[in-house]
Amino acid sequence: MVNEEALFFSRILTELTLSFHIIYATIGVGIPLMIMIAQWVGIKKNDEHYILLARRWTRGFVITVAVGVVTGTAIGLQLSLLWPNFMELAGNVIALPLFMETFAFFFEAIFLGIYLYTWDRFENQRKHLLLLIPVAVGASFSAVFITMVNAFMNAPQGFELVDGQLVNINPIVAMFNPAMPTKVAHVVVTAYMTSAFVLASIAAFRLLKGSNHIYHKKALSLTMKLGLIFSIAAAVIGDFSGKYLAEYQPEKLAAAEWHFETEGKAPLIMYGVLDDGEVKYAIKLPFALSVLAHSDPTAEVLGLDQFPEDEIPPLYIHYLFDIMVTIGVWMVVLSFVFWIGMKRRWPIIHTKWFRWLIVLGGPLSILAIEAGWWMAEVGRQPWVLRGLMRTADAATSSNQVDLMLVLFAGLYVILAIGTIVVLSRMFRKNPVERELEERAAEKGGVPK
Repeated sequence: MVNEEALFFSRILTELTLSFHIIYATIGVGIPLMIMIAQWVGIKKNDEHYILLARRWTRGFVITVAVGVVTGTAIGLQLSLLWPNFMELAGNVIALPLFMETFAFFFEAIFLGIYLYTWDRFENQRKHLLLLIPVAVGASFSAVFITMVNAFMNAPQGFELVDGQLVNINPIVAMFNPAMPTKVAHVVVTAYMTSAFVLASIAAFRLLKGSNHIYHKKALSLTMKLGLIFSIAAAVIGDFSGKYLAEYQPEKLAAAEWHFETEGKAPLIMYGVLDDGEVKYAIKLPFALSVLAHSDPTAEVLGLDQFPEDEIPPLYIHYLFDIMVTIGVWMVVLSFVFWIGMKRRWPIIHTKWFRWLIVLGGPLSILAIEAGWWMAEVGRQPWVLRGLMRTADAATSSNQVDLMLVLFAGLYVILAIGTIVVLSRMFRKNPVERELEERAAEKGGVPK
C-alpha cells in the first residue's frame, strides 16, 4: 500500500534538496573553467588583473564546494531513505556512475588543494595553470556521471527485467542510454553559461556601486563574452533535446507544449493559460514544434491524445519550459548586444540601466537552471524509472518524512545564510584595490 503522506513529503523534500543543491552544483561545474580561462588570459597577456581574477574566484569557489559537498551528501542519503524501492530495483545499475561521480570529485578536490597552496611558487606560471586542468575536468565529469544516472531514469536500458528484478545488468550500456548525450551536454554547457553570467553579474554590481576599477571592467568583458558563447551552445543543444523528446519521450514534449492532438505542421505554443482544456492568450509560432521535433515544418508530432491519461505529465511543465526558454533567449540577446557594443564602442553598454540588466542576468540564469531541472523531473512523472517503476511505488512508507523535511529545510537555510555571510565578508575585507597594492609591493612595483 502506498503511504500518500510519505510520498508527498518525500517528493517535496527531494525537490527542495535538488533545487538547493543545483545552485552549488552548477557553480561547482562552471567556475573551474572560468578560473582556468582567466588565468590563461592573464599569462598570455601578462596581465595581473586576470591572474587576480583567478585567485579571487578560486577563494569564493572553495566556499561553494564545501556547501555543495554537504548538499550532495544529503541527496545520497535521501535516495536510500526516501526512495528505498527504487534503490533496491536500480541500485546495481546506477552504482557505477555514482562511484565514478565520487571519484571525479576527489580527483578535482586533490588538484584544487594543490593549486590553492602553490600560488607564486612556480617561476613559470604555465606550470601552475596546468593544475587547473584536472580541476576543471574533474568538476565537469562529476556532472557527466551524475547526469548519466538521471538519464538512465528517463531511458532505462542495459538489463533484463525478470519477476520484478533487474538481471543481466550491463552498467556501461545503462550509462550510455539514448537520453545521455543531450542531457549531459545540456547540463554541462548550461553550468558554464550560468557561471559566466553569475560572475558577470557580480562585476557589473561592483561597477554600479562605484568601484570603477579596470579589474571589474575586464571581469565583466571576459565573462559576458564567455556567457554569449555558452548560451548559444545551450540553445543549439536545446534543439537536439527537443528531437530526443520527440523520439523517446513524446508525452513529455506534448505536455510541455500543450500539444493535445496529433497533427502535422504543429505550432510551438509559448505562454498562455489553460481554460477548461482550451489554450488562451498564447503566442503560437507556426510550424515551429514540427521543426523542433523533426526538423521538418510539415512533420507530424504526437499529441497527448495518444497516451493514457495516467501517464501524462503535469501540464504546468509548460510554464517551466517557457521560463527556461525565455531566459535563455534573453541572455543570448543581452550578451550579444554587450559584445557588439564593446566592438563598436556603444555608450549604452556603460549605462546604469544596462548594467542593472547584467546584474539581473545572474539570478535569472539560476532561475532558468531551476526551471530546467523541475521540468526534467516533473516531466518524467508518473515514473521514477520510466516505463518500469512509478514514483508512488518507489517511495518510503515511513511516517517521519515530514520531520525530515523540517530538519533539512533548516539545514539549507543555515547553509544559505552562511554562504552569503562568509563570501560577503571575505571580499569586503579584502577589496581588489588593496590586494593589487599588496601584490605590487611584494614584487616591488606599482599597483595598476
